[in-house]
Amino acid sequence: MTPLLTPQQVRFFHDEGYLIVPDVFPPAELEPLRQAIHGEINRLAREFQADGKLSGLHAELGFDRQVAAIHRDSPGCGEAIVRHIIGLRGGGFYSPEMFDLIMQPALLALIGALVGSDEVVASPYRIRPKLPNFGGGVVPWHQDSGYLAGHCDTHLIITCWVPFVDASAENGCMEILPRAHRGKVAPHHTGGNADFLVIKDEDLPGDPRAAITAACPRGGAVFMTNRTPHCSTPNYSDHIRWSVDLRYKAADVPNNVGIEPAGFDAEGKADAAFYENVNVACYPPEADFVVHSRVHPERVVDYAEYVRMREVYARTQPRFAEVRAWPPLEK
Repeated sequence: MTPLLTPQQVRFFHDEGYLIVPDVFPPAELEPLRQAIHGEINRLAREFQADGKLSGLHAELGFDRQVAAIHRDSPGCGEAIVRHIIGLRGGGFYSPEMFDLIMQPALLALIGALVGSDEVVASPYRIRPKLPNFGGGVVPWHQDSGYLAGHCDTHLIITCWVPFVDASAENGCMEILPRAHRGKVAPHHTGGNADFLVIKDEDLPGDPRAAITAACPRGGAVFMTNRTPHCSTPNYSDHIRWSVDLRYKAADVPNNVGIEPAGFDAEGKADAAFYENVNVACYPPEADFVVHSRVHPERVVDYAEYVRMREVYARTQPRFAEVRAWPPLEK
């Protein structure tokens, strides 16, 4: 059983802006999710092969290498698989195994200790396959608050980064700037590498030479605040650096729990009233949902409800291109 966080670990998280816990759960607990993702990859690859877009499945290479080989043979097919697995605004891959990870009791116990509440809400997640020697997987310096609505800047929203393989400097783990999370959210710009947001060097709230390498074994997790500057480095290994970033917050942080589009037009666009209500959320295009509550345990979602909510939001076409308008990067 994973021990609860010590007061020293909780204090370190709030002082430094991050915490690496190497033993959140046994590595074998990730195997069902790895297999589920691998099954989805093979399903998509067979469809591409049947359509004549892909010559070989490369299934023999396994979960850690298959998509990279598909991408070498057909960049279009490889990128389509990656886009599907990542998912946007509720779409993509959401299996029972993914839901089980989000709801993992040991993980939620650590989240509760960090947010200081028994009432916990989960927000959107992203599965991240970083292919070897693929420039699009390099993420520039940013704060996760850059992707969230400005009225949430002073709230704590935890990013929980879980690697599906041992994450190291060689295969492109994160770098983190300690103690740089206490001030305002730095100015961000659109148009960074692979269209990610980016903080210019002169706006970075800290010296990048002080960055720590956030190596983390499979079975562990890296916890960060939404204002912690971090980046993702190149993958120089021979395998994919698979990971997922989950987001959690206390239930008193702005969220859209229980808010759904009241109506859609023929193209799936939501009515105006929906956007007026949903703007209370930190990331309104996707659904928030209760994952732990001592006061109202009946509000904790099950898998069927989780899927229903994500599918509802996936059909909603937001009226805004971005949650937060940042200026473009000067070329």
